[in-house]
Amino acid sequence: MSNVTIAAGGVIWRKNSKNEIEVVLVHRSRYDDWSIPKGKLDSGETLIGCAYRELIEETDLNIKLGPYVGEVEYFIPDGLKRVSYWSATLLGNQKPFTANQEVDAIGWFTLDEATDKATRDSDREILVKFATIPYDTSALIMLRHAKALAREEWQGEDEDRPLEILGQQQAKRMHAIYQVYGLQQIHTSDAVRCLDTISQIARIEEINPIITSAVSEYTWKKNKDKALDYAKELIKINEQILLCSHNPVLPRMMEKLTKKIDFDYPDNKLQPGEAWVLHHDKKEVLQIERLAAPSS
Repeated sequence: MSNVTIAAGGVIWRKNSKNEIEVVLVHRSRYDDWSIPKGKLDSGETLIGCAYRELIEETDLNIKLGPYVGEVEYFIPDGLKRVSYWSATLLGNQKPFTANQEVDAIGWFTLDEATDKATRDSDREILVKFATIPYDTSALIMLRHAKALAREEWQGEDEDRPLEILGQQQAKRMHAIYQVYGLQQIHTSDAVRCLDTISQIARIEEINPIITSAVSEYTWKKNKDKALDYAKELIKINEQILLCSHNPVLPRMMEKLTKKIDFDYPDNKLQPGEAWVLHHDKKEVLQIERLAAPSS
């Protein structure tokens, strides 16, 4: 059986002066081809983290990742290559491109131009898929806190229950996952286990978290509408938002926000450190991704 090379990349897009969508292709001198930027997965790296890293390394552009585009497979001399792609939005002013070891030039093309310019059929396939997905979205990331000390092992108030060792390790690895979304706001339950989960992300991203009891388990038991109303308000905001809360609060939020949409997601429960990423247009959820907890 042949080896399988795992890789990830993305379709970086912007709107030009004519309000047309343009995407980036990179030119690799080694192969003399034009392609969508991508690269091989490093050991211990997530696919979405790989996509973000490779896009920055190859283009040096300031981006945030958006909805998932799709996957392609094709054969290379070493065997089968499987590549996953995300959409990526260009952010702010950009510095001039400087050639690197992998890429000697980048170019912006309309979708039709890029489809003609791309060397590989697999890249053309991804560009077709990109044109059909809701790539111009905001993200609401619904994160369950990292692994906490078991209730039976804690003598104090439940709101003060801290992360266990595994949860502390997960929290240290959170930023590597969620930096890809260009976070602008962080909202969190006032429970210690939630505060400890997001503390490093907030510090590195220089975001002052909004701490609220509205999405805590304590409030949920008394008044479920507070958390549901809170989620409905967040989905109206055109920003990249991380919300850290608990089971059963998050699953009910998910049901509330997606009840009018036919989505198939594995189950209605998150494990500690897992998250749902809801890509939306401020009115409705258009795509859902599920992110695994950071590896220990």
